[in-house]
Amino acid sequence: MNLNRKSYFFIMILLLISIFFMGCSSENTASDKEAKEGTDAVKATGGTIKVAYPTQPQTLDPHATTADATRDAAKLIYEALVTLDSNYEVIPQLADSYEVSEDRKTITFKLREGVKFHNGNDMTAEDIVASMEKWGKDSAELGEHQWTVEDERTVTLTLTEPSSLIMYFLADQGKIAAIMPKDIAESAETTGAAEYIGTGPFKFIEWKQDEVIKFEKFDDYVPDTDETDGLGGKKEALVDAIDWQFVPDSSTRVNGLISGQYHFAHMLAYDSIPQVENSPGSVVDIWPYGIEGLVFNKKQGVFSDVKMRQAVNAALDMEVIMSSAFTDKEFYQLENSLFLPSQKAWYSDAGKENYNQKDMEKAKALLKEAGYKGEEVVILTSRDYEHHYNAAVATQQQLEELGITTKLDVYDWPTLLERRDDPEAYDMFFTGFSTTSTPNQYAFLDSQTAWPGWTENSEIDRLLGEIKVEEDLEKALALTAEVQTIMWEDLPIINTGHNSRVSGYSEKLQGYNQMLGPNFWNVGLNE
Repeated sequence: MNLNRKSYFFIMILLLISIFFMGCSSENTASDKEAKEGTDAVKATGGTIKVAYPTQPQTLDPHATTADATRDAAKLIYEALVTLDSNYEVIPQLADSYEVSEDRKTITFKLREGVKFHNGNDMTAEDIVASMEKWGKDSAELGEHQWTVEDERTVTLTLTEPSSLIMYFLADQGKIAAIMPKDIAESAETTGAAEYIGTGPFKFIEWKQDEVIKFEKFDDYVPDTDETDGLGGKKEALVDAIDWQFVPDSSTRVNGLISGQYHFAHMLAYDSIPQVENSPGSVVDIWPYGIEGLVFNKKQGVFSDVKMRQAVNAALDMEVIMSSAFTDKEFYQLENSLFLPSQKAWYSDAGKENYNQKDMEKAKALLKEAGYKGEEVVILTSRDYEHHYNAAVATQQQLEELGITTKLDVYDWPTLLERRDDPEAYDMFFTGFSTTSTPNQYAFLDSQTAWPGWTENSEIDRLLGEIKVEEDLEKALALTAEVQTIMWEDLPIINTGHNSRVSGYSEKLQGYNQMLGPNFWNVGLNE
């Protein structure tokens, strides 16, 4: 274990202490301290950062998807009214300030002056309202709401029902509430915007399908004057360009990082970590991610029957699945909660009696109750993310032992994302869920999101509604425990366990940091 990994664990301890005091959290950063120091020390260097990313996104419009592949690249282009600091607290970004009314139904935003879009136009209050109306169409957690232009620099959000969590929803990085020009927001199709124009430090240049997305420094970028903190504060493009290359093969990403072809390689294969650690000039970056989820298609097919879902859950050996996916206990934990143990405001082990049962007799009895007649179960998966693929293979083997006929359908990740929207195309798939700041941000829980898998549970919906307006943290935690208990009975997904993710980067990258994915602002290149 090299010095960097030791540093990681030290940083982890500091971070978890921080999370304990702040009460809620999400993924942690590899080094917030490093990021802040890097901002102070790193100066513009020019050059092009070469990124090796395992898959290409469906779109760069973050309103249109919760996929990490979109989020990670879109953060270069887009900014939102508010974002998260290094303690995962909400801070202004394109808003200069905001004020929440006492009844928690109205939020007034004062906008920063002088902010420009990549097309050269000034950002206006009308752009904000158009963007947020577009984003809000598929954001069920807001409930009924209205955005209003008050004057050139002021917009308001009015909610029908009060919300204690509204600012976390607006700062959520799972589906960034990105601001774009009014005409682009209003003309966008349901699949996303036709043009990618934001206010961020890098602008979109071109997208060569299956090859690369090119970004360039936005010379007219107007940074926040506050100190860099997490995803907010002062941001600068210190390099001339970023080439975001799609490299599905994990060995190619590793070899490219070691040879110097890439400055950054996302999602290293877990068994390649010792190789990277022992390579001079390369750094391994490990961070806690969230949960590995097996998502059922509940709209049609055999898993529309909860007995079938319960049969699968009764049979699965989570140790086998998680070790197949993440190789070593250093990178996974057998944990049934939706939240990290350090997230005291939300953590609960409710429902743990239904986790990791490994009870084949119970599973077979449930199959019989469900009337299973040997129908083929289609498992969607992709080798773009090896851990999802390996989890799917391990699950397939266990289902076959149970007596369920299975078929593994393997696609590239963008195709999988398309097919998971089609209820006729599959029965289950694996995906990851970053730890969120609130239970309401797990899209698979809320029926109104119509997220792939199509959860329909009125009790969970009712409880999420009560959590949203609850001001007492203890009561909110009790409600979250109820949600989790029902989740482990109704099984919209199976949380197979918590896991960490791994990336690698060149020591030539100065000031690199990650928080909710890699971030390349305030990062220089020492070639």
